[in-house]
Amino acid sequence: MSIDFDDYAAGYRLAVERSTSFSGKGLDFFTTVKVRLLLELISRHVGGPGGCALLDVGCGTGVTDELILPHAGGLVGVDTSEEMVAQASLRNPAGRYRAYDGRRLPFDNGSFDVVFAICVLHHVPPEGWDGLVADMLRVTRPGGLACVFEHNPFNPLTRRAVSNCDFDTDAVLLTMRRTVAAFIRAGATIEDRCYYLFTPWESRPVACGERLLRRFALGGQYVVAGRPGMSSARTR
Repeated sequence: MSIDFDDYAAGYRLAVERSTSFSGKGLDFFTTVKVRLLLELISRHVGGPGGCALLDVGCGTGVTDELILPHAGGLVGVDTSEEMVAQASLRNPAGRYRAYDGRRLPFDNGSFDVVFAICVLHHVPPEGWDGLVADMLRVTRPGGLACVFEHNPFNPLTRRAVSNCDFDTDAVLLTMRRTVAAFIRAGATIEDRCYYLFTPWESRPVACGERLLRRFALGGQYVVAGRPGMSSARTR
């Protein structure tokens, strides 16, 4: 990871909104879409977030967590940027945040019900993708869920947004197939996968249409969700 995210802690929102301004939507819209989908996945596969211990890997300034915390039993966030962790702590006093070195997650095996990383993997060197996914699964309890949200490199508007973003200059986008492969190599069972953000519009008909399109590789982003297998707790 060649980008120093400490440099973007104060201006994170501005940088994101500058990169997506062509869509007419800002950070809050894109964050809300992802949080709704995450909560849907948790409800479907874990039984609801209310009693769940959640871990946000690459929490940034805690913008996502601000929307998740009212629904969660507890939330911990980690990031390699101390400045971003400080911002997240100020934004979300109910969460617990800490910086780490980006190598091994500083938690015991099976510590969390749900572990998620939102648009983090593309900042990790490709040789580190499998290791990060495996480590997320390691700290997920048996029966829990690990979720990776990522940019879809097949979507031209996504590529435009990434090319516009100051802190995405090191980004290497990975396909859903590659993300699924990382889960499989770690011994996980894939529980769900889908594309989303097909349009920047908000309405009930659009939401219904997006659900019908979730299997098509046209959405701006995608999510892969899996459960740890027997080998996941021994990984790393």
